[in-house]
Amino acid sequence: MSEQDVDCGCGPTEAEKRGFWEKGSVSRRSAIGLGALTVAALSTFGVGAGFNAAYAASYPSWDDVQNAKNNEAAKANEIARIQGLISGLTQKVADAQAAARAAGTEYYNAQQAFFEAAQRATDLQAQADAQDALALDSARKAGQVASQIYRNGGDNTSLELFFSSSAASADELLSKLGQMDKLLSRNQAVYDDAVSARNSAQNLSDQAVTARTERDRLQKLAEEKLKAAQEAQIAAEAALAEQQTYLLQLEAQLAALQDDTAKTIADYEAGVAEAKRLEEERIQREKEEAANNPGNGGGGNGGGGTGGVGSGNGWVRPHGGYQSSGYGPRVPDCDSSGCSSSFHRGVDLAAGCWAPIYAASSGWVDAAFYNGGYGYWVRIQHGDGISTSYAHIAEGGIAVSYGQWVSAGQVIAYAGNTGASFGCHLHFEVYEYGSVINPIWFMESLGVWMG
Repeated sequence: MSEQDVDCGCGPTEAEKRGFWEKGSVSRRSAIGLGALTVAALSTFGVGAGFNAAYAASYPSWDDVQNAKNNEAAKANEIARIQGLISGLTQKVADAQAAARAAGTEYYNAQQAFFEAAQRATDLQAQADAQDALALDSARKAGQVASQIYRNGGDNTSLELFFSSSAASADELLSKLGQMDKLLSRNQAVYDDAVSARNSAQNLSDQAVTARTERDRLQKLAEEKLKAAQEAQIAAEAALAEQQTYLLQLEAQLAALQDDTAKTIADYEAGVAEAKRLEEERIQREKEEAANNPGNGGGGNGGGGTGGVGSGNGWVRPHGGYQSSGYGPRVPDCDSSGCSSSFHRGVDLAAGCWAPIYAASSGWVDAAFYNGGYGYWVRIQHGDGISTSYAHIAEGGIAVSYGQWVSAGQVIAYAGNTGASFGCHLHFEVYEYGSVINPIWFMESLGVWMG
């Protein structure tokens, strides 16, 4: 940045650029701290914190069921109690997930508003810098004209006219005076252009300062919304985990109380254990099949790069397949649910539904939740103001947790079609101090091909 830029306030300094972001950035310590704070915050969303012994004691044991089975009145009460617990668990999950979706949508809207404000501030600053350069160029031209006028006026043509009786000499002098008058007129025009450009530069610079103030306000708001969305997601995950922990057992206990056959309580307990084992095997099998057959969905896998492959400097391609959409202005895609944006802030890589997504570099996961139009979404902080995000992840396809450290090339998620998406793919973005930058240029500057 030139000294003139600093003097007129036309451009932000590097310190100004980093100032807010560093105040709002998430370090390892703050990430862990937020995780701890959310334990207390879970009650806000109606979800119990953790599975401690006191809380678990509110659920019936198999001994409770056996004892109630021997008394009709006790059995009726226990049936009603278990039915209420099942209903409560289901409602708690639904409420927590709805709260997480709502918080994610609020963050998405705040995030997009920040992106737009940041772009406006950048555009205004570029216009101010251009006008400042024009003012400087015009001022130099005015100086050159003034110098020429001084040279033309420094000869003896005026004395020559006074002593000469030659018409030719008079004509020559008049011609020179006429040229001088033209130079004066031209110099006035150049001067007016310089003043106009300088005024315009100052006006645009003032607007840029205002725009940066608004950008910083919206960035702070977006980060607050992100924290709320992450807390809501943790609450939803806690509610779901609680349901998964107890629902099968409660349903089996209810069936045991309602069953008048000779089937023993032990049989029901064994059934619960077997059902859990089969469910775990099914989930593991689906993940293995997805990893072995990445091209089984709408995104396709027709050529393109290989995900997880890097340049040896700590950065890797985050997804396989081909580049289905680049960075910048584009013609929006539309369907019955709406249209895509006219400016694409990331790069789309398509390798099919449930194809693995890799961390582009090592860092801390500071967000992992449903983020409005981005669908299921993960963001990683890499340090030095650089972060990356991964959008449209499959439902159930996030493979990392908030606050987790990940390595370059580690599988962090699986591609999906969630949010405002038109087929399974990864939407990959890169941020510098929170503002979007071209991910293709950034990655390729590090030797990672994104074609």
